[in-house]
Amino acid sequence: MILIMSRGWHLLLVAAFLVLWSASDVRAQDILRGTIVDDVKCADDATQSYALYVPSTYSHDRPWNLLMAFHPGARGRLMVEKYAAAAEQYGYIVAGSNTSRNGSWSAAAAAVHAMSGDLGRRFAIDAERLYLTGLSGGARVAMLVALGKNPIAGVIASSAGYPDSQPRASVPFAVFATAGTEDFNYIEMRLLDRKLTSPHALAIFSGGHTLPPDAVALEAIEWMELQAMKSGRRTRDDALVDRLFEKRQRKIAASTNAADTVHLLDALVSDFKGLRDVSADSARARDLSKQPEVKKALARERADDDSEARMLGDIFDLEASLSDESRHDVALMRLRDRLSKWAHTASAVEESPERSQARRVLRAITTGAAERVQDPGYRTLLEQYRLPGR
Repeated sequence: MILIMSRGWHLLLVAAFLVLWSASDVRAQDILRGTIVDDVKCADDATQSYALYVPSTYSHDRPWNLLMAFHPGARGRLMVEKYAAAAEQYGYIVAGSNTSRNGSWSAAAAAVHAMSGDLGRRFAIDAERLYLTGLSGGARVAMLVALGKNPIAGVIASSAGYPDSQPRASVPFAVFATAGTEDFNYIEMRLLDRKLTSPHALAIFSGGHTLPPDAVALEAIEWMELQAMKSGRRTRDDALVDRLFEKRQRKIAASTNAADTVHLLDALVSDFKGLRDVSADSARARDLSKQPEVKKALARERADDDSEARMLGDIFDLEASLSDESRHDVALMRLRDRLSKWAHTASAVEESPERSQARRVLRAITTGAAERVQDPGYRTLLEQYRLPGR
């Protein structure tokens, strides 16, 4: 889903966040703490609601971190469940909209406006520690709000990136992206991560177009805590830094792939620089990446990403040719041939990088095809090769 935000919506969202920041002196209503509440009605608009988790230790005498979440199907509880354990451990209020869903931006904007204002009236929120997260179209909503010059510290973007799907070199908020190995937006997330130079991370897990595993959700929150310490948004906690540093070191020690080890070392250096001495890790990454076989593996990894992006671009070009009567039959034949080959690879019994690629490419092509192409013959062909799941 691609959403375009007009100037009017930008002003509406800024106004909503101003309400949030200015209202922290109002006491929270009687809401259970330490458990998920499915349906909190917004006081000013009962048509808007959200699922909510408030840490068991919440008190109104200090400001708390806030994570606002968006699901493409308005399943607020699902989003809150994913981050509740991490929120309890690290002191985040988590709210998942029950009304924002894939579709028009006006509905998403209304949900953001109502939810942010309501949370600001109920709870003491730290104006420097506002975070957004979302899945698929919900991630695009989160990114869109963050890009709108709202005071956002970070975004956890799962299975989708910017509202226009275009990579950016820098954004004013930290980005933790996630994607499954068979996710149809896998390449988008890889290219997003590759382009960014401002604080960012990418977690790839085994799976499809879905929320990340609980361990990755916890990793995302812990990464945001590191970024908050580096930016001065939270007081430095050396005990926490040491614990997270050791956790990363164990992950590096368990890596059996040299190219993966380079990526893990590079991430550790980027994330802990200024918090720990990472000179030895930086030198190790540099030396390892210079080894001939590792250098080839890293280059091949980048080339594979570029090749997959070109695959999709070629398919979309062929789809555009279907509207040209003189090129229609040849384009349809080529599309059929490529879809057939990918379907054969995707049906392999054993897991492999080739099978994962074929599955995500097929899903990328069949997802949203109705919005791209009207040709009945091609749409019938796509249904033939559509894979189950996401």
